[in-house]
Amino acid sequence: MPKTVADVMSRDLIIVRPETPLQEAIEILAERRISGLPVVDETGKLVGILSETDLMVRATGTTPPAYITLLDSVIYLKNPATHERDLHKALGQTVGEVMSQNPITITPDKSLTDAARQIHDRKIHRLPVLDANGHLIGILTRGDIVREMAASQD
Repeated sequence: MPKTVADVMSRDLIIVRPETPLQEAIEILAERRISGLPVVDETGKLVGILSETDLMVRATGTTPPAYITLLDSVIYLKNPATHERDLHKALGQTVGEVMSQNPITITPDKSLTDAARQIHDRKIHRLPVLDANGHLIGILTRGDIVREMAASQD
């Protein structure tokens, strides 16, 4: 019988809330040697993910978008909203200000093959696992899938 997400996902979750100070979350990532943290509200519903990628903007800073002027008008060559989002992330002091919203999720009944395909195709590192009410019940990472592959070879 094919493995499901529920068979392999991590259930021992380390979570943060949107109001968690960013420095505290950074310390958790470093101490636990993990690359991301699910962000939940007071009811346990997933509201975002804080990942190392979100923190890279803070480490590298932002560059204003390129533009040209034509007849007293400014024409941006890249979307200025992207710069505003990156600037907000670079200056954020709480997890909620820096996290990525609307993460891609999966349910525990999905096959491990489907989950692996989503992770691969969408080039993501983790899939939060939600129950029918939208509450976070687990997380499936690339590492979980690789460990399962190794275990199935025994």
